[in-house]
Amino acid sequence: MIPFDFIYCRPDSLKEASDVYIQLRNEGKTAVYYAGGSEIITMCRSGSIRPDAVIDIKNIPECTVLKIDAQKLHIGAACTLNQIKESKFFPLLGLACGRIADHTNQCRISLGGNLCGTIIYRETSLPLMLSDADITLYGPEGQRTVPFLAVFNGRMQLKAGEFAVQVHIPDWALEARCAHIKRTANEKIDYPLVNVTALWKDGFMRAAFCGICSHPFRSGQIEAVLNDRSLSCDVRAEKVLGLLPEPPYGDVEGSGKYRAFILRNTLSSLLEDAENGKI
Repeated sequence: MIPFDFIYCRPDSLKEASDVYIQLRNEGKTAVYYAGGSEIITMCRSGSIRPDAVIDIKNIPECTVLKIDAQKLHIGAACTLNQIKESKFFPLLGLACGRIADHTNQCRISLGGNLCGTIIYRETSLPLMLSDADITLYGPEGQRTVPFLAVFNGRMQLKAGEFAVQVHIPDWALEARCAHIKRTANEKIDYPLVNVTALWKDGFMRAAFCGICSHPFRSGQIEAVLNDRSLSCDVRAEKVLGLLPEPPYGDVEGSGKYRAFILRNTLSSLLEDAENGKI
């Protein structure tokens, strides 16, 4: 149970959702967009947030799309992790979705919620960073579609009142060679100590990470090192540690030193497997 009263809105269109947000803002009320709701409900119950209103976008057709056309895969922000996993349209994103929480929660957590929420790992962002994905957003200024990396820098950089509508993944990425390695302290559904996600395009290995730092990231410098075959796999893995955007993250799950140790070993094994044709 949420221990306070709030206004519940369930608009049927993108414009209606934005108009409701603007109206609430003009009335001095705070509002949050609701796609899956698992994090919002938890935070409301704990008192971490206390919005005056919730705008549920699950009734908006554009937010529930899950289809492939001649060029791209389109995934609505209100699609659940389980829907994405079960579709098998984008295997790498399906692997990421299948390793977040348990099955029950995968049926509740939405793509938009994972990307826009406060949990620092945002694991679904990694395949999107690697696949040249675009994202469609809607807000008081209307609709815009931009490269995912133009609005994701560790977290979503949205304008006031804006919400995610769909992501669009080009067809080349859907069948590309890929790898998803998640190291956890306990169970497979735990938060990652280290998550290394890789996608190959034209023989070049792209890589994105979370867990090792306080936010997900992709680095051109790191990718240059990972693809430098003049160096051994162990040397490349060691050099990556010196190129992290910040010192390794430490919390109750594991120290920064321990995370760095895991990352080095994970990268070394990944590179060896890739070069020996095991991926």
